[in-house]
Amino acid sequence: MKKMTIAAALAATAVLAGPLPVAAAYPDSPVQFIVPWPPGDFEDILTRMIASEFQEQTGQSASVVNRPGGGDGPFPGALEVLDGPTDGSLVGSFVIGVPVVGPNIDIGIEEDSFTPVGIFLTYPFVLAASGDAGYSNMAELAAHAQDNDVVLGHFGAGLTPTRASFAAAALMDFEFADDAAFDLLDCNTLSSGDADVINTTLALIEPCLGDINVLANIGANPIAKLDGVETLSAQSGVNDIELWNGLFVKKGTPQEVIDVLADIASATMASDEAQQLMAETGAAVYWQGMEESVARIDADRAKNAELGEIIGN
Repeated sequence: MKKMTIAAALAATAVLAGPLPVAAAYPDSPVQFIVPWPPGDFEDILTRMIASEFQEQTGQSASVVNRPGGGDGPFPGALEVLDGPTDGSLVGSFVIGVPVVGPNIDIGIEEDSFTPVGIFLTYPFVLAASGDAGYSNMAELAAHAQDNDVVLGHFGAGLTPTRASFAAAALMDFEFADDAAFDLLDCNTLSSGDADVINTTLALIEPCLGDINVLANIGANPIAKLDGVETLSAQSGVNDIELWNGLFVKKGTPQEVIDVLADIASATMASDEAQQLMAETGAAVYWQGMEESVARIDADRAKNAELGEIIGN
């Protein structure tokens, strides 16, 4: 039997409960999910699953719009949501950098600019080097860097994984000779020699995983499919901040709208398709609601400030 749409369910409830709340009409127009990154990575894949389920459940058109550019800010997709209405027609699918880094770089994003609907993804983020680099973990990298120049490739100097990498290097008494931001960090980046060490997601180096050295993963726990690879925190003493992605709406969006989005997104993350993605890739796929997400963001802001104290910014 086809699932009852949310609008139909609310209409049925109204017969018994009287006048409908504001969210009874939501969505009454097409909804866009804004991803400030190119298509193809975990946040894009999972957001497309959410949009598809949203469209099926509500009968209203839902699409994903990619707004890549500006890894350190200005986060064009986030600013689009910020400049939009509070009716749930624009929903941001944002990495940790938007609510944690965004308020620190004077682009108009404040700590309370967005309300989290919920967090649904922790990336399997890693530091990797070519297979013939001569170092296979952070201690060996630190020793190598004492007498050799090591170039770090990353998605943006101000982003969480990059800051964690700089802080780890400082705590291990070495520094990268140079660093550069890339739009894409994959097997070709290492094979071409554009960078000696890259700071990237596991998905982007999956094709050459058997031919490279994964030095560490950035997060609280090791990645099961990376046998023997320890976390950056365990190897360096840096805090265990993780790279995550969540759904956000502009501050002032009605709670009823947030609840509709949360119900659909949480069900999507529990689906067989989403859970299969987790099993195959090493990504953590789950649903963390609004209150837990607010607490997590507050804790991550403190961790980000700690990284700043270590690296001096």
